[in-house]
Amino acid sequence: MVLASILSVQCGAALATSIFDEVGPAGTVLLRSLFAAVVLWAVARPSLRLRRERLADVLLFAVTLAGMNLCFYEAIDRLPLGVAVTLEFVGPLAVAVLGSRRRRDLLWAAAAAAGIVLLAEGGFGGGSDTVGLLLALGAGAFWGAYILLGARLGRGDPGLGGLALAMAASTVLTAPLGIAEGGADLLVATTLAVGLGVGVLSSAIPYGLELVALRRLPQAVFGVLLSLEPAVAALIGFLVLSQDLAATELGGIALVVVASAGALGSARGTPAPRDG
Repeated sequence: MVLASILSVQCGAALATSIFDEVGPAGTVLLRSLFAAVVLWAVARPSLRLRRERLADVLLFAVTLAGMNLCFYEAIDRLPLGVAVTLEFVGPLAVAVLGSRRRRDLLWAAAAAAGIVLLAEGGFGGGSDTVGLLLALGAGAFWGAYILLGARLGRGDPGLGGLALAMAASTVLTAPLGIAEGGADLLVATTLAVGLGVGVLSSAIPYGLELVALRRLPQAVFGVLLSLEPAVAALIGFLVLSQDLAATELGGIALVVVASAGALGSARGTPAPRDG
């Protein structure tokens, strides 16, 4: 289930790039958020009566979702999918390392940092897209915040109601940018169909699979499996998007995967299922 979730997320990301020329990354995020919100709302049927503290958690989570998805889609518009996902994965890795008191986790952090240096070797004045690198790292920062906020939101609601409300609010937040970038093309039937596919592949399917998997797997095992995501993203980028990677980029991805597996495997918690 975890591997199917990873594959679904990355296929959804690859599918999303197919409408960037029509509606842009922001327009794609809007469509994804909208359809994901509709699906989650139909499944969870959340209550609109919220305590003030609960409302604050939902709104913070919505801002995090919007920021994470906008940064990530802007990043994959500029970078190969495998590189962007690897840099984004720094977020959950940082949460695992900072939440640990084991000295060996510092070694995992150093390995991940070395991988990031390899990935960014062509950036910051080189051949890679510097803005794309920064956006991917920004998506990682939002993913780290998503894990922490998601855990807090989940403690107050064992179901999907909080996520459904946050996704709806995230759709409202992304609407101005999405409409400005996508315009009338957002209403084209084929674009809407792709948006629906992205919402289902990137949100509805993986979230459900991961929730079920977490009931069957030890958290450490779940974390190690999830650390395969950068490698799967690189494979999907190669097979679906014909994105070749240089040897240094492949080496950087490998270092981050190994570091993530080590850090997440020894962590007490695990990255929460994510939307991005």
